[in-house]
Amino acid sequence: MSAPPIQPSMGVLLISGGHERAHYALMVATAAAAIGREVTLFATNAGCRALLADNPLLLDAREAMLAEAGVATLAELLEAAEALGLRRIVCESGLRAEGLQEAPLAPGVELAGIVTFLAAVGPGQIVTL
Repeated sequence: MSAPPIQPSMGVLLISGGHERAHYALMVATAAAAIGREVTLFATNAGCRALLADNPLLLDAREAMLAEAGVATLAELLEAAEALGLRRIVCESGLRAEGLQEAPLAPGVELAGIVTFLAAVGPGQIVTL
């Protein structure tokens, strides 16, 4: 019996600050992690808000709509990302560009730059949302 093929790493680059893009970035990232891929989620510019301790996107009306529809909410996906061991990085420059450099990050989220993200993904796939 042969070993399963090694899955390439995946990087998810979140540059948008809207709920819909953040939600789908986490859908892609957690799904990839659930099938065994090593995933790094990198949030920059307005996308940084999705990984802050006081995440303003969790107050979006879409959260209730998703829950009512039986779809995983952003809050649930953020919990799943942590449980699945996704590496979550907020871009230091992106925080500064948005005036958020003093905002506390969610637990387990790293502060780093694009070089760290690219090194983490290596020759893997990058998805931009």
